[in-house]
Amino acid sequence: MSRYTGPKARINRRFNCDIFPPCRAVERKPYFPGIHGPRLRRKVSEYGVGLNEKQKLRFMYGLTEKQFRLTFDLAKSKRGVTSEQFLRLLEMRLDSVVYLMGLARTRRAARQFVCHGHVTVNAKKLDIPSYRCVVGDVVSIRGGDTSKRYALQSVDECRYRAVPVWMTFDATALRGRIEREPIAEELEQKINCQLIVEFYSR
Repeated sequence: MSRYTGPKARINRRFNCDIFPPCRAVERKPYFPGIHGPRLRRKVSEYGVGLNEKQKLRFMYGLTEKQFRLTFDLAKSKRGVTSEQFLRLLEMRLDSVVYLMGLARTRRAARQFVCHGHVTVNAKKLDIPSYRCVVGDVVSIRGGDTSKRYALQSVDECRYRAVPVWMTFDATALRGRIEREPIAEELEQKINCQLIVEFYSR
């Protein structure tokens, strides 16, 4: 399945949670999307519960099915708890790091920001959103006026969103640094990642 580019409100309504930025459609239509949505009473099987968790996390990070599975396989090969390693790999992606620093309003915007060449890692231009950041990497904005203008606007809009404690960010210099890897308590809490591990273990 390719990367989702359709209506974001539809996905929020489908899973009844804010996978994408909140919108009024969920409040106005608190039922499944589609023509049969208001009357639909869906009984979800054990398989369906795991599938829903997988899809929610995949939509949240904007990955294709192949990218998602490859990341999971890499997490499975690492030592430690697979679910924690999986979330850690997703959080350490460059587009996710750019989003968490507040340089973009959404992960989708962060991906586009990286793809358009506005971001540098350790003073080198990098336009690969899936690049896996490591401890000590310095993420900053290129010197162009367009890059800085967009980044400053995003930082201002995201000023009430706290930067994770495992990284530092200088809003004036538009530069952040990965100080350490996030621990379990600092990873995404909306998703039950253990269900995804069980889903892929079938």
